[in-house]
Amino acid sequence: MSAGLGVTVDVVDPGEAWHLLETDPSAQLVDVRTRAEWSFVGLPDLSALGRQVWPIEWLSFPAMTPNPGFVDSVAEALRRDGGRMPSRILFICRSGARSLAAARAVAEAIGPGSGLEHCTNVAEGFEGDLDSDGHRGTLNGWKTRGLPWRQS
Repeated sequence: MSAGLGVTVDVVDPGEAWHLLETDPSAQLVDVRTRAEWSFVGLPDLSALGRQVWPIEWLSFPAMTPNPGFVDSVAEALRRDGGRMPSRILFICRSGARSLAAARAVAEAIGPGSGLEHCTNVAEGFEGDLDSDGHRGTLNGWKTRGLPWRQS
């Protein structure tokens, strides 16, 4: 799927996301969940790759209102990271819905010629889909797949 501005919006599962982060040193992971989720549920841990996740809220807790500065915050994180434009930015949330919207927003905001080629949604997200008992973290997702993560 394409954003129409030269940046492709695509989707991978968490295992594929980890592989992309391992093999593409310019790829960056943005966690778009809320501060509460980062604190109480945890964050992906990229320290084995010598990198950090960029936590930038797409929606702000508790009202879950859109963060009007989201795209600007991604741009600011890029500037802090030496101004290098990664070829791919991956986006992750709890289950893959918010992160897809965030990937689309960044793809639309960044024009052709920037160097960014892919805004990639991590399907299943950090906690995964609900199981038959209404619980996350048992079917799929970053944590369930055994990928590195940490809690504060």
